[in-house]
Amino acid sequence: MSDLAGARVLVLGAGVSGPGAVRILHALGAEPVVADSRPDAVELLQASLPEGVGCTGVGLDRAAEMLLDTGPGRIDLVVTSPGWRPDSPLLRSATEAGLELWGDVELAWRADAAGMFGPPRTWLAVTGTNGKTTTTSMLESICREAGMAVRACGNIGLPVTEVLLAEPRVEVLAAELSSFQLHWAPSCRPDVGVVLNVAEDHLDWHGSMEAYAAAKAQVLTGRVAVAGNDDPIASRLLEEAPASARIGVRLGAPRHGELGVVDGVLTARIGGRGDDDEVPLLPAVDVRPPGPAGVLDALAAAAVAMSVGAEAEHVAAGLRGFTVAAHRAELVDTVDGVRYVDDSKATNPHAARTSLLAGGTMVWLAGGLLKGADVDPLVAEVADVLRGVVLIGRDRARIAEALSRHAPGVPVVELASGDDDGAAAPDEPQQTMDRAVAEAARMATGGDTVLLAPAAASMDMFTDYGHRGRSFALAVGRVAGR
Repeated sequence: MSDLAGARVLVLGAGVSGPGAVRILHALGAEPVVADSRPDAVELLQASLPEGVGCTGVGLDRAAEMLLDTGPGRIDLVVTSPGWRPDSPLLRSATEAGLELWGDVELAWRADAAGMFGPPRTWLAVTGTNGKTTTTSMLESICREAGMAVRACGNIGLPVTEVLLAEPRVEVLAAELSSFQLHWAPSCRPDVGVVLNVAEDHLDWHGSMEAYAAAKAQVLTGRVAVAGNDDPIASRLLEEAPASARIGVRLGAPRHGELGVVDGVLTARIGGRGDDDEVPLLPAVDVRPPGPAGVLDALAAAAVAMSVGAEAEHVAAGLRGFTVAAHRAELVDTVDGVRYVDDSKATNPHAARTSLLAGGTMVWLAGGLLKGADVDPLVAEVADVLRGVVLIGRDRARIAEALSRHAPGVPVVELASGDDDGAAAPDEPQQTMDRAVAEAARMATGGDTVLLAPAAASMDMFTDYGHRGRSFALAVGRVAGR
């Protein structure tokens, strides 16, 4: 890392990860150059930097020219925003020029491991198709109860680069890491890492299920590997992990070296205890969010925390004090006996499955960007619980086709939006959501649940899943007459 002093580093993307990357590079003595297609984004980044920290801003065309420059002003390294695809023209040009490509996580890992900002921290990494944010937040809560100087970071909270510079000093990083971040962090070896589950998601970015799973497996290369044994792919990755210790978590009774549930109580059988020792943690009914997914997330967080010294009492206190983030199976209102639930965070079929099978009859509000995922298995599994379906978003036709194959008797309403390519309807996203919730309300009867669990990403119509969830809540309020 000392070689970065005086190096010119191209930072691709002025978004969330950009400012932290610039600050780290500046602290290491490098010359950061930020490239983005949006001049205003670069200006905002520059304005957000502390006094004395600066960077040059360029457009993407100029960045492409700089990658070809072999003179004194040449680029020595590229640090990319995690969302940039490996096959993008700029990254292909960087590879052809023989440059290394790092993400902000790779930059932070290398700087920390080299002791550039004091003794290396303890890295606890959480990944999986679903449940990452909940598990990471639970992990932070447990570690804090154990007296650790911990901070949730990565894909939630602060970027890992900014945590390295935070005051007071953070000793334990509870890092939620996406498959994109892990792809661009090839040397990262977390002290403890957990893969919760692996289901089809982001295949349009990674190119294959194998590549997606391989990115997730990156967190299992450190001292302790943890994975959900009820998930076949995660379980296989755990078996193949090079870690010196492996811990499985499951919803059933735990075997030796696992965490699970015994007579309704979260239970651990790890930590060098005898084969027959079972350490109770807390009753499953005390876990929030309730249900199998929440319990599995809690078990995973407990496994990671206990691997770095947390005790059973810390696990119980941390989980009881944990507050569920918004848009995760959140009850918005009950109107005329119908429950309206916002699970906008269900951005893939695997995530939507949990809420659809939570119990009772559902009117399902779904649609958006499927990102290459296959929705047929989900539709086939949940067909019997569907009272009706309302579809929005760009890939709604694919979900409608799956419904026609596997649930032909279920009423389906498709709503076009002005955000569709070539759609005739000029609706704004909120107008479309208002219509969708009104249609769902007409389908529902007392005792049903109108469930927003899109099984798809939101960016075709909304800023993010939070925007989509807030739009749903506003539409529910209109149905309720508010």
